[in-house]
Amino acid sequence: MGEERRTGDLVGAPQMHVSETGDTFVDLARRYNVGYVELMAANPGVDPWIPQSGHSLIIPTQHVLPDAPRKGVVLNLSSLRLYYFNPQGDWIGTWPIGVGRFGLTTPTGSTKIVGKRANPSWTPTKETRADNPDLPTVVPPGPFNPLGKYALDLGWKTYLIHGTNKPPGVGRRVSRGCVRMYPEDIETLFQSATIGTQVSVVDQPVLFGWLDGELFIEAHPSQRQIDEIEEKGSFTLEDVPGLSDRVADTAGDDIDRVVWSTVEQAVLERRGYPIQITQPR
Repeated sequence: MGEERRTGDLVGAPQMHVSETGDTFVDLARRYNVGYVELMAANPGVDPWIPQSGHSLIIPTQHVLPDAPRKGVVLNLSSLRLYYFNPQGDWIGTWPIGVGRFGLTTPTGSTKIVGKRANPSWTPTKETRADNPDLPTVVPPGPFNPLGKYALDLGWKTYLIHGTNKPPGVGRRVSRGCVRMYPEDIETLFQSATIGTQVSVVDQPVLFGWLDGELFIEAHPSQRQIDEIEEKGSFTLEDVPGLSDRVADTAGDDIDRVVWSTVEQAVLERRGYPIQITQPR
């Protein structure tokens, strides 16, 4: 799961799931290779721990690609998602990620993969040990190692892309800045990405992309709104600066086909999946 053929500016296809007794968003997220908060944003008002049996849930498995170089690894902090563009250009890997929490945000910018480690040891930073003095100086490979079975070292010192021994943390803002992936996903990325691979990290809550001549918007909760969703299941509204100009610039000569009420509703609701905003020709 997570490997998609590229079609225009979108990858993947939407899915639905009819909930059954015992389903939780944590379980469904892992099953469909999406993030916990992604599911909450796509299905507002649904109890993530006890979804009503027989309820049709939106599984956000279609995505607009971020506005970033389509090369190497691209992470979008607001969508809590990582993309890998293989050098041959014939497929894109896309997987949910866990990122830095408030006050320990994962940095944005450009770096590269400078090292690859299978069965890595974990050396807690001084700050981490200050928070938890009982931690050993080094945690060896094994089930208690928070890096999981694979780690990719970045050019930013102390920041990694790695697996995890706590998969429910994927798709959330819970780390000290490192990027967490499901164990099966980091294994695929580890095998695919080489040392020297470019890594671009962006924070883009609102994305635009074309597919088959139609323009789509994908509006995610901002990082602040993500925290609110986790805390209370909803979020306060936020404006998107320059939204009209961005739509006009992207639509170009097709600006007269844009349905502005759909744009406004998408930004208001921030469901995190692509919505068509042009009327068909």
